[in-house]
Amino acid sequence: MAGGKEVAKEVEWRIKVEEDGTLERRVVGCMWEITAGLALRLCKFVKKAWELGVNDPRKFIHCLKVGIALSAVSLFYYWKPLYDGVGGNAMWAVMTVIVVFEYTAGATICKTVNRICGTFLAGFLGIGVHWVASKAGDQYEPIITGLSLFILASAATFSRFIPTIKARFDYGAMIFILTFSLVSVSGYRVDELLALAQYRMFTIIAGSILCIIVSVIIRPIWAGQELYVLVTGNLDKLANSLQCCVVQYFACSAPEAESDDECSKKLLGYKCVLSSKATEETMSATNIIFILKANLARWEPAHGRFNFRHPWKQYVKIGASMRSCASCIDALIGCINSDNKASDEMKKTMSSISMKVGGKCASVIRELASTIRNTKKSSKLDILVTEMNSAAQELRSLLNSYPNLVNPTSHDAKRTPDDVAAKIEIPLMEIIQVVTVASLLNEIVARVEGIVEAVEELSDLAEFKPEMCVKSKQQHSADSKISPEQQNDDKEAERTLQMV
Repeated sequence: MAGGKEVAKEVEWRIKVEEDGTLERRVVGCMWEITAGLALRLCKFVKKAWELGVNDPRKFIHCLKVGIALSAVSLFYYWKPLYDGVGGNAMWAVMTVIVVFEYTAGATICKTVNRICGTFLAGFLGIGVHWVASKAGDQYEPIITGLSLFILASAATFSRFIPTIKARFDYGAMIFILTFSLVSVSGYRVDELLALAQYRMFTIIAGSILCIIVSVIIRPIWAGQELYVLVTGNLDKLANSLQCCVVQYFACSAPEAESDDECSKKLLGYKCVLSSKATEETMSATNIIFILKANLARWEPAHGRFNFRHPWKQYVKIGASMRSCASCIDALIGCINSDNKASDEMKKTMSSISMKVGGKCASVIRELASTIRNTKKSSKLDILVTEMNSAAQELRSLLNSYPNLVNPTSHDAKRTPDDVAAKIEIPLMEIIQVVTVASLLNEIVARVEGIVEAVEELSDLAEFKPEMCVKSKQQHSADSKISPEQQNDDKEAERTLQMV
């Protein structure tokens, strides 16, 4: 009996040891699994971040510029003579760099000017209100201060709803509210308010100027340049989408059609034009990019081929015209992909002139892109527009020659409605899609003319030189060369276009 109990205890001990070892291995295995999963996710994140920087090196450059600006402004703390001059107010210079420094030079200048003006105006009014309140006596001082804070803060908040102020001075209005509130609250208890405001204003101006210098001098990223590249790139995408759309529909009768993969990729380009409105203005969710970039570009100094008063607002009108054309192309693609298909005979009849209209429209759009890209008035644009309108007129004439296919003749008038419907049902279903495609092509021609008008207005406002005059000058002066700044601008435009 004793031996049996000893054997049972030994077995239980072995089972317990084995269970403890199994639990320990499971815990260690889970820890290793969690560690490996976190390491894998970290590697994927680093890889994506690296690819993001490689695809657009300007993001790396922007990060370095922010680091340089912060390191330079930190001298207010690290260098004792500067710190003795401003003291704890040096923190305002650091905060200014953090909140003001933006990706593009235009955005940085815009926020800098807004911050300086908002701070100065709010500080001036705050000191004035504090002086008036102090003269009114201790009984009325908090009432005057609180009432002025209520009125000015409410008025400044309401001004942010005004479109013109919101587009260019929204940040300044917010800084005004913040600064006036701080001055009003602190001024009620601080006696040396004027000296405090003077030091804070000095540090804010110093931080702002430092941001502008770093943003403009060290590899500047111009909002105007990005807007210019965005517009020209979208014009090229619009032309490719239009031409590929027509070619793809009439491919059965077009031996010169491109491969399906290449044509399908180009076909999606118009969607970039439709979504680009999200990078222009601030009126709606799809109207931010172009107008936002145009507003920021207006703050930038002259650079490259663009003067200080370059008509950046006109690019917004061009973008609106492009989106109008792209929406029509979207409708055209929807019609092509509908279930109601046209007969091959009808498509063959309409293919030649329809592809001609699509090709002429694409040529006009590409020439407009070239006009903006080269900042020169095109000598071929008028000819291309005339050819496009002639092709559209031929298409309209061809459409006008088909009414007898769907309308009953005079001797059919005695027949019953059922007989007439039976006669016209098949021809109508055969031509309805191809006629709709042709009608949309005519509408696209009208919308392309709207883009032409917008680009011609830009060329007049920006004073583009005629292409023929430029060529003649180059022929008479063999030594004339493009300036290094112009070459760098062209290279930067090409790199940005590839990134977009």
